[in-house]
Amino acid sequence: MYSFMGGGLFCAGVGNILLVISTATDYWIQYRQSSSYMHQGLWRYCVPGKCMTYTDSIAYWDATRAFMILAVLACFFGIIIGVMAFINYSSFNGFDKTFAAGILYFISCFFVLLALAVYTGMTVNYYGKRYGNWRFSWSYIMGWVSVVLTFFSGIFYMCAYRMYEPRGSMSR
Repeated sequence: MYSFMGGGLFCAGVGNILLVISTATDYWIQYRQSSSYMHQGLWRYCVPGKCMTYTDSIAYWDATRAFMILAVLACFFGIIIGVMAFINYSSFNGFDKTFAAGILYFISCFFVLLALAVYTGMTVNYYGKRYGNWRFSWSYIMGWVSVVLTFFSGIFYMCAYRMYEPRGSMSR
């Protein structure tokens, strides 16, 4: 049981770090315009020599930002509850922390998946028609890696929950 929880905490910790880096950095896409490369993230876009914050409120950027922030928070709270379950901290007696941490990791995975799906769909639709030389960059790829890590964190914690669950509890 503890090996599953340890693996889950490791994956969740790395996944949360990648989520924060992915959300905060400015390399979601790169494109070439006027013989120079530019890049943009969720918060700023950069041209050679300077970066500027977005002044427009575009719905798909706002949705992507919101889902990424919710994913970071869900994973962070999952880590806190997962650590409490790992060290058998029992301030809540009727509350199964292993199950709750697993659910929070799955919720985090779902939010990242939503954010990346919205961003991918809108970016491909917009940039695919207007620019010929663009690509997704490393911040975006980190988001996809965090999807995998948070998903496996949830799997590990659910396996730990199933191992710890009393055997007669389902036969009421």
